[in-house]
Amino acid sequence: MAPRGAGAARMLSLVLALAAGAAVSWAREPRGALWPGQGCAALGRCCPGRDPTCAARGPPRCFCDQACGAGRDCCADYARACPAVSCVVAEWSGWSRCVKPCQLSYRVRQRHVLQEPRNGGALCPPLEERAGCVEYQNHQGVECQQSLFPALITTGSYGKERKKRGVPKEQETVGYCVQFRLGPIPGSCRQVRAPHAQWMRYLTQGHMVCVRCEWPAQNTRSQRCYGDGGGARGNQLLLWQAAGHPRCRGTWERLGQLRNCSCPEVHSLIFI
Repeated sequence: MAPRGAGAARMLSLVLALAAGAAVSWAREPRGALWPGQGCAALGRCCPGRDPTCAARGPPRCFCDQACGAGRDCCADYARACPAVSCVVAEWSGWSRCVKPCQLSYRVRQRHVLQEPRNGGALCPPLEERAGCVEYQNHQGVECQQSLFPALITTGSYGKERKKRGVPKEQETVGYCVQFRLGPIPGSCRQVRAPHAQWMRYLTQGHMVCVRCEWPAQNTRSQRCYGDGGGARGNQLLLWQAAGHPRCRGTWERLGQLRNCSCPEVHSLIFI
């Protein structure tokens, strides 16, 4: 009969052999490999934010939530099973009409989301933009009576975008250009971020700008735009204000009137 100590030794040797075999088996697995039933694909979930319940079984225990990257505890297949999807938006719509006629107001353009962001993808950009505007007729088509002060201006491209519905035929070609030399420009004019307001950043003291007067800013009776300085005395400083940005305002000196504007695009404006 074998001594009791010999049986214990054989048992210890068997345990060590099994442990060594398991270690060899684990070592042969490729780095990041998953056992059957492990990982995000097996879990079938990809969770936003931090979610402690969004965990795949272990060992070792791993997670399939958006915060797992910061915690360095993502499952090995997280990037493959839960790829980052950035937000995708549609093109901008056309600009709306002014929200309120017969006063300094704003117009709106919008876009919608085509693809919501997932799994840490880039968030959606703004879906609405506003820009200053004025309409000189109310919603019933009646011409506004009040005057606006000071001269309201915006980028010349607004004239191309402005809807021409109902333009009297005699007004289609009537118009004129006024040249001004800009006075001091407040710093607020350069603090704009919206793409449609970037023209304000080019306003520079001493530079000459061309401002177009055309329908509907052009009064049908006087054939002039309010604030064009037509009655100003020589060297008189006149006031202007950027539509949609009340703090971007200043003075300018009227240099003269022309039939057509000839300034560079960044210095071509329009009365509104």
